[in-house]
Amino acid sequence: MDKDELIFNEYKQYCEQKENFIDRNFKTNKFYMVAVIALIFALIFTGNVVFLHRISATLIFAIFGVAAASLWWMNVDSYNTLIKVKYANVIEKIEEQLPVKPFTEEYKGIEDFRKNKVFMFSDMQKFIAAFAALFFFAVCISELTPLFVSVYEKIRGIV
Repeated sequence: MDKDELIFNEYKQYCEQKENFIDRNFKTNKFYMVAVIALIFALIFTGNVVFLHRISATLIFAIFGVAAASLWWMNVDSYNTLIKVKYANVIEKIEEQLPVKPFTEEYKGIEDFRKNKVFMFSDMQKFIAAFAALFFFAVCISELTPLFVSVYEKIRGIV
């Protein structure tokens, strides 16, 4: 096997690994989307359930929702960073040794497109994650406010 063939095989293998990585990214996003939707349904169907000290199931599911949405945001961000590194730092470096540079050209096209467009798919994912986090945070606040008021009234009654 000569040097050019070896470089091409390494390039091909790395491109396949990158595609597998992108597939994992989509599976991760589907997981978080399902988790957020499940937590919203849990909020809807367990709204009247109250545990000890007036802590409701709504509050618990809202806290889990904030956590899930925050983790989703971080995953989208880290996957995007890693995919960019795979494109820019690795595949493009290998392509310098090849006669054709398809990923380099594709990346330039994506960058040109991104300059002309406001949102990309990853931006929409981040927007949904941020909206979900804000929604669950608002539910937390609405559930915590009566608890804080009742604690304040008890303390005021004691004093």
